[in-house]
Amino acid sequence: MIVQGLIFYLFATVAVASAVMVIAARHPVHSVLFLILAFFNAGGLFVLMGAEFLAMILVVVYVGAVAVLFLFVVMMLDVDAVRLREGFLHYLPIGGMVGLVLFAELAVIVGGYFSGEAVTGVHGGAPAMPGPAVGAIANTEALGRVLYTDYVYLFQAAGLVLLVAMIGSIVLTLRQREGVKHQNVSRQVARQPEDVVEVVKVQTGSGV
Repeated sequence: MIVQGLIFYLFATVAVASAVMVIAARHPVHSVLFLILAFFNAGGLFVLMGAEFLAMILVVVYVGAVAVLFLFVVMMLDVDAVRLREGFLHYLPIGGMVGLVLFAELAVIVGGYFSGEAVTGVHGGAPAMPGPAVGAIANTEALGRVLYTDYVYLFQAAGLVLLVAMIGSIVLTLRQREGVKHQNVSRQVARQPEDVVEVVKVQTGSGV
């Protein structure tokens, strides 16, 4: 138990520190790298809780796809960090208000957890949460049953929100620049040889 507790605090400390550096780093690429580190440590916490499937999905999907894709997008768009920090003071009151609301919600959740009645007993002042019997059902099967039975509509709604966010990001990053050639498939298909090839009859010895 002592080793497991030390590993938990190690993963938790690094995860929290990485999350802070995601928003504190000045360069966007550094923020993405700290985000990848936070994902890895969150996956380690999932493993400690016995949720190996969630840990694998977190590492494979978020680290292997989303974070790396975001890193490439940041590098390709050549984001100007100076311009990003120009409106920091302008949005600081709104950001501070949102942060206070989130902090209040977390305080309510933590306070309710420690002050609520115990479900199956009390260990160290905190209510013991019920869990499935060991070996009764696999982790992946239990997650699938919860997602696709009790929360199927919320799961589909989350998918629609992600779809809207993806379409919005595409629209925002789509730029029309002058002097950039774009592919026109119909024009390419309709092109005739005489439109692009000119046959010149050159006399012998006269050159072109």
